[in-house]
Amino acid sequence: MRIAIVTHVVRHNDGQGRVNHEIARAALEEGFDVTLIASHVAPELLAHPRVKWVPVQPSRAWPTNLLRQQVFALRSALWLRRHRSEYDVLHVNGFITWAHADVNTAHFVHGGWARSKYYPFGLTRGVWSAYQYVYTRANAVLERWAYRRSRVIAAVSRKVADEIRASGGDPVERLDVIYNGVDTRAFAAAGADRANFKLPADAFLLLFVGDLRTPRKNLGTVLHALQSLPERVHLAVAGYLPGSPYPALAQSLGIASRVHFLGLVREMPKLMRSVDAYVFPSRYEAMSLSLLEAMAAGLPVVTASTAGGAEIITPDCGIVLADPDDVPALAHAVQQLADDTPRRRAMGEAAAQLAGSFGWARMAAQYIALYRQLAGDANEEAVDRGFAAAVLPSAEAP
Repeated sequence: MRIAIVTHVVRHNDGQGRVNHEIARAALEEGFDVTLIASHVAPELLAHPRVKWVPVQPSRAWPTNLLRQQVFALRSALWLRRHRSEYDVLHVNGFITWAHADVNTAHFVHGGWARSKYYPFGLTRGVWSAYQYVYTRANAVLERWAYRRSRVIAAVSRKVADEIRASGGDPVERLDVIYNGVDTRAFAAAGADRANFKLPADAFLLLFVGDLRTPRKNLGTVLHALQSLPERVHLAVAGYLPGSPYPALAQSLGIASRVHFLGLVREMPKLMRSVDAYVFPSRYEAMSLSLLEAMAAGLPVVTASTAGGAEIITPDCGIVLADPDDVPALAHAVQQLADDTPRRRAMGEAAAQLAGSFGWARMAAQYIALYRQLAGDANEEAVDRGFAAAVLPSAEAP
């Protein structure tokens, strides 16, 4: 079977990129030929003889991500149009190309984020806010177009599936839920090493992982909650730091000595095994990979119902807040974990057990089964058309 996958990045250290990396790897193990239409592809995949890379790399001269994404969408669609006979199944990710797709993985629903009561952007709130508003609305329209021109949509969570159904327009042809995976063995096997990250040995240590430049991930609420917690409670923060407002916020709240900004972290399994709990009250999330990773590392999690992934968390392994901005509720949840070590450890064990059912192999197998089904349907349609042409009278015959 010949598979074409369209995505910006195919590599380990990227959420959507990791999903497509694991799908490509599984497809190769099944003997498929894999074409990757992408800007960047991991070298280990390029070394495989059955991998073809079609580089689509919009120039950085285009001034915004919105424009660069449109250039990618147009160039990829032109290539796909010329080479349709070279693949059996086309797999895309949201609105990423103007080509019609067989499988479309929905990693994010811009329309759902725009409808959220926590959506902070508007046309009259400054240049950056106006750009974000336009970016969200444009992508919401384009995603609706893409989803309704795909044979199957694979939503990464029930939350995403519900938001696609609520987005309006014509009903989609077919909507499945395929949860993202996690490398359970890597996170379970890693060793703790606080000294490696210059973290205090005797503190009760929380961990937050995410984009530190956007209010959507909601680190601000975590910092305000930390202000009311005992001195022994510290917070480690992993994420790209330049341009982030949160170090200044921690300073202004008087908690800078208890907040440890680590920047981008390559040894995430080791970091997660070095802390006591994971906190992630995101205001909007489709399906958080870091949440699954924390559970695989045996951490109890504190999150919010607005974060994708919260739907799989039971009271045995985490605490799900109704409101991501409820500072007292967040502080109380953390205090519960800090004060009850046996309960915290039991929750961590339950989290690891639950994460065990979300391995990458399980996710990839579901996509491979979907590819086989769609390719089989296409072959049956082709056989039917050939049979009809052979035995039925032509409509154009006199």
